[in-house]
Amino acid sequence: MPKKLHIPVEPARPRHRVVGRLGIVDWREDCSSCHNCVKRGCVYGFYVDEAERLRNENGYLDYVYQCKGCLTCIQNCTKALLTRVENPEYRRLGDGHYTPDIILTTWYQAETGKIPVSGSGYGGAFSGPGFDAMWTDMSEIVRPTRDGIHGREYISTGIDIGRKVKHLVFQNGRLAQEPPPLVETPLPVMFDVLPAHQQRGAVLRAVIQAANDLGMLAAVRQRDLVPGLWSNQVVPLLDACAPMTSDIQRAPMVLVRESAEYRRVANELRQKNKSQVTAVRVEATAGLTERVRRWVREGAEAIELVFDAHGMERVSSQPRHMRDVLREVHGALIKDGARDQTTLIASGGIALAEHVTKALLCGADMVAVDLPLLVALECRLCGLCAQGGRCPVALEEADLAYATQRIKNLMAAWHSQLIEMMGAMGIREARRLRGESGRAMFFEDLERNTFGRLFGKRGRQNGASA
Repeated sequence: MPKKLHIPVEPARPRHRVVGRLGIVDWREDCSSCHNCVKRGCVYGFYVDEAERLRNENGYLDYVYQCKGCLTCIQNCTKALLTRVENPEYRRLGDGHYTPDIILTTWYQAETGKIPVSGSGYGGAFSGPGFDAMWTDMSEIVRPTRDGIHGREYISTGIDIGRKVKHLVFQNGRLAQEPPPLVETPLPVMFDVLPAHQQRGAVLRAVIQAANDLGMLAAVRQRDLVPGLWSNQVVPLLDACAPMTSDIQRAPMVLVRESAEYRRVANELRQKNKSQVTAVRVEATAGLTERVRRWVREGAEAIELVFDAHGMERVSSQPRHMRDVLREVHGALIKDGARDQTTLIASGGIALAEHVTKALLCGADMVAVDLPLLVALECRLCGLCAQGGRCPVALEEADLAYATQRIKNLMAAWHSQLIEMMGAMGIREARRLRGESGRAMFFEDLERNTFGRLFGKRGRQNGASA
């Protein structure tokens, strides 16, 4: 049994004032100075913290960031002096996929390494696009032994990357064939290639350092791997016509872009290092399923499926979410009897810990993340850096140790959520999550099997649902 993964967590306070969701308006001029003021009863102690910080001039307490929205103080104030409001700056964070709530949740996890908790609960829609139209089966949550986060049960989150043999052949009591190379990782998550315009300051070094500390893998463009960045956890993304250096030959895994030269490059690398895994990086464009099947037949050990930043296909009309694409690719490989012949890595649009579990249930072996790592470093995804503008949080000024710890804290929170979900589903090994769609519920299936009998098939009229 492999050693249980433990990610050390240390508080990493934000460098800049955080843009939060809620604020408390306090009309103090009508205060009766009650001896039993509701501020003293704040279950999170925020009002006490405010007084202490103001007295010691030690930082600040931002109600807009800290308030959990439990409304206890607002409801119990005898003079009705307190009012909850929403921060207008908060609404401008992120975009339609990386919503303000996701960004704020990521900031909290990167600061504390803890699972986020909201006192006001979930007030959103019942269903939404992509992974929001998918729920996991929590039928085992009532069993107290399914509690891996507290150590009562061993839950493995590690996976293997590479091809698996269909069957074993023995000769004179020994294996008659050499098994293909495998790369082990403690989480079904790897760090993906970061956008070039966001590799500022110590950002790239922090990602690689966090991967080293956690035993995870970090994909980096070959041209970005300057001296001092190489490590055993770096997965180089080869540049076209670039020389095969000794560092590349020693890497545990190598990424090669989809091209007619892939087989030649893979064979050349295999001759240099038989224990190295070579993965092909495939854009999620038209005909993806057939291309994946072809790469598997040609011996691709691992395949990274690259979706856009929102997890959608890169097609001009009616793009599908990775949820549906992964299910199609996974099913096609099963029909070919070749699912264990490759490792599928889903990249793009993975924004939350729950997306990791859901992507695996849809058929991926692991996921690759990029933008969540930047958000962990206080990035607001404003897009100014892509336009050559000045970063509002000065990402290039982030200290290496600080940035590394924020990324490690985020992975610690994701790891806790992953084993919580696995425990609730009664699954004790991340490898068993792959394609286990029977442990998931899909909105379309529920709607068809319930309301579909009454109202018929959902249709579209003038671009809107009918």
